[in-house]
Amino acid sequence: MIKVAVLGATGYAGIELVRILSNHPDVSIEFLGSHSFDGQKISEVYKNFVHILDKECKELDLDEVAKCDVAFTALPHGASKTVIPQLIEKGLKVIDLSGDFRYDDISVYEKWYGEEHSSPELLEESVYGLCELHRDKIKNARLIGNPGCYTTCSILGAAPLLASGLAESKNIIVDAKSGVTGAGRSTNLAYSFCECTENTKAYKIATHRHTSEIEQELSKLAGEEIMISFTPHLIPQKRGIFSTIYINLKEKHTTEEIVNLYKEYYKNEYFVRVKDKGDLPETKFVAGSNFVDIGVVVDERLNRAVVVSTIDNLFKGAAGQAVQNMNILFGLDETTGLKNAGFYL
Repeated sequence: MIKVAVLGATGYAGIELVRILSNHPDVSIEFLGSHSFDGQKISEVYKNFVHILDKECKELDLDEVAKCDVAFTALPHGASKTVIPQLIEKGLKVIDLSGDFRYDDISVYEKWYGEEHSSPELLEESVYGLCELHRDKIKNARLIGNPGCYTTCSILGAAPLLASGLAESKNIIVDAKSGVTGAGRSTNLAYSFCECTENTKAYKIATHRHTSEIEQELSKLAGEEIMISFTPHLIPQKRGIFSTIYINLKEKHTTEEIVNLYKEYYKNEYFVRVKDKGDLPETKFVAGSNFVDIGVVVDERLNRAVVVSTIDNLFKGAAGQAVQNMNILFGLDETTGLKNAGFYL
């Protein structure tokens, strides 16, 4: 059994991780870290765990965590990079759900996050944990930077066109929408029910941190520097990322040709479901699952591919992808514990 610690277990991403791991056949949850709920059972904090998991939450205890094989750090941005060096020093493998270890270039991190990185040597070592693109590196990693939700959805939506060389590298537009859980478990007024229900709003236009993550990975795929126009929106639902990606094509192609390109590119990826021509994704098809659904339409008047990509921000966009990374890291079938259908309702 893989002995697991979850730090930040009572946030939305953390508790989704606990929910998935509690039903994983090869995992033993040994430590649940929570500052806010120290001393309380997880089943008292989240009562859906009654009769499922009654383990007590505790303040971080490095000696206890060191008894584990892997630690998931579902901590706020900035907090992870102070804890993770100590975990690595104690011999653990670490899968970090914050943005602290997702970057190839420290200057990009410091520019977009507005602070110095305290562990540049670990940032240099860490592997970007987008499983469908980097599983060979993930297999041997000590530290994995689990990708963000907007980024997972947008990168996988655009990847086949950028990797194939069929797309123009300029003027790529990503119009993305997120459910409210994407903001985390917050008491901030902006995320309260009355502020969010029956309302849709854009935010952080041209300045959202995930822009830099998307650009990093798309640049690798294209073999040249890619810059995108990224606009995130908050929509009145709990779960889901819905990205509409606009990419100009170099030559004329039909919808059928581009759909076939996507199906070929992802033919061995269990968690990526490419829709047939005329069929488009919806967030209800992926909510509660680790699937990515992708649909493509070519606007022949503009010679532009319009790609629709959807994921569950808490699952494939956070906790599910973290477990997928763990499975790869420990030599398991990467679908282990993750082969459930979405909620739909």
